[in-house]
Amino acid sequence: MSASASIARKSSASSHTATIILFSLAIFTSAFLLFGVQPMFTKMVLPILGGSPSVWSVAMVFFQSLLLLGYAYAHWLTRKLSPRQAVLVHLTLMAAAFLTMPIAVSEAWGKPPAEPSASWLLILFAISVGAPFLAVAGNGPLLQAWFSSTGHVQAKDPYFLYAASNIGSFGALLAYPAIIEPALPLKAQSLSWTVGFVALAGLIGACGILAMRSRATVSGAERIAGAPTSRISWGDRLAWAGISFVPSALLVAVTAHISTDVAAAPLLWVVPLALYLLTFVLAFRRIPIIRESLGWRLHAYATGLAFPSIAGTEFTVGLLVPLLLIFTASLMCHVALYARRPDSTHLTEFYLFISLGGALGGIFCGLIAPQIFSSVLEYPILIMAALLCRPGIAGYRLRSWLQEAVIPLAICATAVVIGFALSSIVEPPYAKWPYLIALVVPAVVLAAEWRKPSRMAVAAVTLAAALILQPGKNLGAERFRSFFGVHSIETSQDGRFRLLFHGTTLHGAMRLTNDDGTPATGRPEPITYYAFDGAIGRAIAAVREVRGGVLDAVSAVGLGSGSLACHVQPGEGWTFFEIDPLVVRLARDPNRFRFLSECAPSVPIVLGDARLTLENHSAGQDLTIIDAFSSDSIPVHLATREAMRLYFSKLDEAGIVVFHISNRHLDLTHILARIAAEDGLVAYSLRDSVGKEFRKNYKTSSHIVVMARDSVHLGRLTKDPDARLIQPDMTRRPWTDDYSNILEAIFDNGRR
Repeated sequence: MSASASIARKSSASSHTATIILFSLAIFTSAFLLFGVQPMFTKMVLPILGGSPSVWSVAMVFFQSLLLLGYAYAHWLTRKLSPRQAVLVHLTLMAAAFLTMPIAVSEAWGKPPAEPSASWLLILFAISVGAPFLAVAGNGPLLQAWFSSTGHVQAKDPYFLYAASNIGSFGALLAYPAIIEPALPLKAQSLSWTVGFVALAGLIGACGILAMRSRATVSGAERIAGAPTSRISWGDRLAWAGISFVPSALLVAVTAHISTDVAAAPLLWVVPLALYLLTFVLAFRRIPIIRESLGWRLHAYATGLAFPSIAGTEFTVGLLVPLLLIFTASLMCHVALYARRPDSTHLTEFYLFISLGGALGGIFCGLIAPQIFSSVLEYPILIMAALLCRPGIAGYRLRSWLQEAVIPLAICATAVVIGFALSSIVEPPYAKWPYLIALVVPAVVLAAEWRKPSRMAVAAVTLAAALILQPGKNLGAERFRSFFGVHSIETSQDGRFRLLFHGTTLHGAMRLTNDDGTPATGRPEPITYYAFDGAIGRAIAAVREVRGGVLDAVSAVGLGSGSLACHVQPGEGWTFFEIDPLVVRLARDPNRFRFLSECAPSVPIVLGDARLTLENHSAGQDLTIIDAFSSDSIPVHLATREAMRLYFSKLDEAGIVVFHISNRHLDLTHILARIAAEDGLVAYSLRDSVGKEFRKNYKTSSHIVVMARDSVHLGRLTKDPDARLIQPDMTRRPWTDDYSNILEAIFDNGRR
């Protein structure tokens, strides 16, 4: 070989390496920006709509739909325009999007309506972040298509670059809660994103020039027309969309399930999404990282655990099992998609239909399911749908299904029936144990028979039915679903109390009959967390005593069943603030709950998010009570330094803030104390123990933090045997509208 040939070969190898590095860097940067903007902008929006988990679900719908539009745009560019035209059009779009930056919540759409809706939020997203997101959305398939025309040795199968895209996405979602959110305020995040966008435009321009100079490039249309291509049927297209639909919809359902019962915060949004994207990295590889048989077996195990975890009553099960489910289900669905990938001439079309399925999955869970289901039925439905994505399942005949399913169905049904029977004769608190043990049988069948879809299906159906019909479950309950979650009104097993649940958490109860069986009439007694001898009741009484026996002005954030209305005494001026119109309708209905109608029928109720409505409320308040939970989820924007300063700006000099923080998963004690210390406030923690005979009187033990400018304003509360002064930990960083750390609250709860 001559010296010149050797030099040429080295130059070619170096050029090929540089090409891969350039395209990988551009795709990585694009994906990092694409998925970095999602938690950033959604966090900007949260305070406007009460921190509802539905905000993230709607955000997912918006971003998935715009991603679909971006993929359609990339498909159009590669099919209809020459490379030179495509580069110019795309850079022009990016320049136009740059004019709308930095990203911020647009004020042009105005304040949210009294009854927030998904459509209002979608328009806000479109006006505020639509142009920048669209300019970045189509870069993944577009740059892969450009790479396929460079003449590179790997140009015929550019799908490996999808790993760079998903590594960028995964990196952004890990970096946001761990690095970006703690280090940068929102304005700095937005400016940093703008700088990254400019750098991306430069990388895309360089990739476009490289594609144009390639000898393999003539024009998009001519290249495709002259290249050998496999035939793509509509069955292929529908399979791409259908398989991608399931993990996308399951992602939204799992995220809503987790954030409803823990907190609506970026950390708990991005973890499921990061796992979902990681599965693309693992699946879109020529050499698989995990054997397909092992993957389906792990998915079967996760499915067997997932049904009992729907109750979500224990943190580890309620959080980790859904994460395992979304990871295994997404991984195997994406492995199935990669196995069905076409050649590179259909690359953009392949991604377009994957995106279509993803968008439809998000729309189903984020927009359609809340309208057609009164409870979160889409979650168990999608768990079972994931089982149907296994390869070869379409070839099964009905007769074969029935023959295979008979024995496991008999085993599962027998176990559940025995469990139900034993649960009916065992005394509380152990009545549920036989039922829970019985669920192990269909779960084991599901996991053991992972090779047989029919047997897995009957086990899954048995589990779903057992959960719906579980002992103590009130099948006659009224269920309502709003933008802010699922509410249910049930009657206690003994028929003595009417209960209001939000998600899995009891939010109020009213006595229906006295202990002697006679109907309870007249002014109802507040119970659950709001009993007169409970923490909140004691705090109200102490402040009332300091004020000379009358509270002139009280602001109560969070209505629930209206229990606090029966703490109102004649001559006092209370105002309730509630974000969910459905809750107001339920609490005002005397046929359901009589607290408002009997105790304070004329009390004003202000509809809207407390951060917005309190700003317009009169100053000089005596007491503000913050009791605004969604299921067990805390609205983080109501527990920040800015929020606390708003509360105290509406109080007089001796005013008190009572923060109800009872929670199964999080402890806000030290977080609130650190915020209070910022402005020289004192904070006391008070835990009561009135819930020892819960089943008898439905009084629930509660935990509050009480804050004041001076301890003297708290009166006898400082001497309460259950109260203690909280010494703030000044090494902690105070929560603000720009910073919050849910892990901190989770760890505090673990040390409690």
